[in-house]
Amino acid sequence: MKSTHLYGLALASLLSLTACATPGDTMAPARLQGGMLVGANGMTLYTLDRDPADGSKSTCIGPCSTNWPPLYAEAGAKPMGAWTLVTRDDGRQQWAYKGKPLYYWSKDKAPGDAGGEGMANVWHVAR
Repeated sequence: MKSTHLYGLALASLLSLTACATPGDTMAPARLQGGMLVGANGMTLYTLDRDPADGSKSTCIGPCSTNWPPLYAEAGAKPMGAWTLVTRDDGRQQWAYKGKPLYYWSKDKAPGDAGGEGMANVWHVAR
């Protein structure tokens, strides 16, 4: 009986720790590394100034999304904490952090690259 009680407490503690998703959480779609958000692949994520501040839409569509691929959400993904979902014009869902949709820069070739910073004065490393 005692071990069952301890197991229950351990499970409850684990669940309470994973309930809030921040950039460093394993549940979050990205993590904080070197002061910037990176995707699961370690590649730098960016925000676009032209996206609405309320996180309601991604304005990077068509050819833009070829150069700046969105951080797509898996089917069934749910918003958590500062992480929200934006439905793109094509119906796919994209992750947003603090209301800003997130993108990769197609010219970044290795984790840690941040070549998209400041592009056209509207692209910025997500922090």
